[in-house]
Amino acid sequence: MSGQVGYNRCISATTGGFLMGHSKPGGCPSKEAPDGGWGWMVLIGCFVITGFSYAFPKAVSVYFKQLMHEFHIGYSDTAWISSIILAMLYGTGLGLALNFQPSLIMLGRYFDKKRPLANGLAAAGSPVFLSALSPFGQVLLDYYGWRGGFLIMGGLLLNCCTCGAVMRPLESLRQSSKDQPEAKEMLPTTKAEVTGLELENSQQVVTRNSTKDGSRKSGTNKKSQKLLDFSVFRSRDFVIYTISKFILVLGLFVPPIMIVNYAKDMGIPDTEAAFLLSIIGFIDIFARPLSGVVAGLDLVRPRVAYFFSFSMLCNGLTDVLSAKAATYSGLVAFCVFFGVTYGMVGALQFEVLMDIVGSQKFPSAIGLLLLIEAFAVLIGPPSAGHLVDAFNNYQLIFYMAGSELILSSVFLSGAFYLCLRQEQPKSSKGQQQVEELALGESDTVQDCTGDLCESLKEEGSLEQSLSGLPRDRSGTGADTGGTECSEQHRKTSL
Repeated sequence: MSGQVGYNRCISATTGGFLMGHSKPGGCPSKEAPDGGWGWMVLIGCFVITGFSYAFPKAVSVYFKQLMHEFHIGYSDTAWISSIILAMLYGTGLGLALNFQPSLIMLGRYFDKKRPLANGLAAAGSPVFLSALSPFGQVLLDYYGWRGGFLIMGGLLLNCCTCGAVMRPLESLRQSSKDQPEAKEMLPTTKAEVTGLELENSQQVVTRNSTKDGSRKSGTNKKSQKLLDFSVFRSRDFVIYTISKFILVLGLFVPPIMIVNYAKDMGIPDTEAAFLLSIIGFIDIFARPLSGVVAGLDLVRPRVAYFFSFSMLCNGLTDVLSAKAATYSGLVAFCVFFGVTYGMVGALQFEVLMDIVGSQKFPSAIGLLLLIEAFAVLIGPPSAGHLVDAFNNYQLIFYMAGSELILSSVFLSGAFYLCLRQEQPKSSKGQQQVEELALGESDTVQDCTGDLCESLKEEGSLEQSLSGLPRDRSGTGADTGGTECSEQHRKTSL
C-alpha cells in the first residue's frame, strides 16, 4: 500500500501542477521541503533581506530634492539613482542581489505546501522596512544631511550579513538524522520471524540498489548542472511570464519613486511628503500576507497566474484613476489603494514563477528573469523623470505607469488562455498514456513477492519509465518537445 501511495505521488508530481498546481515540478524529489522547522528562521532572514532590498531604493527618494538643489540637476537625473540600485539588484548579481536572490532560492527549498504563505510573509518585509526607512531617512536628512544619511543607512544594510548566516543548506539538516544507526535488540527465534527477516532483508537489498542508482543519477546531474540553465526559455509559459514582467517593471516602481517629489512640489512639508511612503508601506504590510493566504487556497492556487494578472490590472487602474489627485488627501487615498494592489503584485510574482519552472530550475529562472527586468528598471523611472522635466506635469507619469501595468495584465492572462486552448487536444491523450503507465507499474509493485521484483530491477522504476515521456520534468534537463503549455494549466479548464 505504501508503494502505491508513493507512486501516486510521483504521478501527481509528473503530470500535474506544473504551472499552478500543488505538487512540485520535477517528478519525485529526493529531498522534500520541511514546510517549517528551521525554515521559519530562513523565512525571518528572507523577510529582512527583502525589506532592505526593495525598501532602500525607494526610501532614498527623500533625498532627491536636496540632491537637485545641490547639484542643479533635474528629475530624470535623480531618478537614475533608484533605477541603478534596482538594476544592480535585478541584473548584475552584485550589490543587494547577493542577498536577495539566494534568500528567495532558499525559501523555495524549505517550503512547498506553505510556499504561497511563506512568499507572502517574506515579501511583507518590503513594506515594513519602507514604512520605517522613509521617515527615518527624512530625520537623518534633517540632522546629518544627505551624506550622513546615506552613510548611516548603508551601515544598517550590514544586518543582512546576520540573515545570511541562517541560510543553512537543507541537505546538512537531514544528514544528522540519516547517520544515526539503528540496531535490533534480539534475533528471530521462530520460523515465521526468520521468514519475515529474510523478506525484510531482500526488500532492503532492492531499496539499496535503487538508492545507489538514484545516487549515480544525482551525481551525474550535479556534474552536468550549469550555472545558468537557458533551457527554461524552451518553456512557453516562462517566455510569456518574462515578457509580461518586463512590461510590468517599466511602470511598477514609478509612483513610489516619484510620489515624494510630487508632494513637495505641491508645497506639502517634507515630513508629510515622506509620510506618504509610510502609508504605502503600512497598507502593504497587510496586503502581502493576505494575498499569500488567498493564493494558497484550493480554489485559487490552480489559477494563481490569473490572480496575479488581476492584481496587476488593479494596480494599473489605481495609477490611472489617481492621476488627477491634486491635494494631500487625494495623495493619501492614492497611497492606500496603491499599497493594497502593490502588495498583491509583490506577494504573487515569485510564487507564479516557482509554479512555472519548479524549485530545481528556479535559481536559473530568477537570475535570467531579473537580468531582463534590469533593462526595464533602467528605462521606467528615468523616462518618467524626462516627462516631468519636459512638460512639468506629474499626471503624465501616472498615466504612463498605469497603462503599462494594464498592458502587462492583459498580455499575461490572454497569452495563458490562448496557450491553454491550443494545447487542450494534446493534453488528454498524453495524460491518458501516463495514467496507463502508472497503473501498470503499480500492479507490478503490488505483485512483488518471492524473488522481490526482479522485473523492477530489469525494467527500472517508475521514475525511470517516466523519463521516456515527451516532456522532461526532472528539473535539470530541458524540455524535449511536445506539449509546451503546463499540464496543470490544462487541468484547470477541464
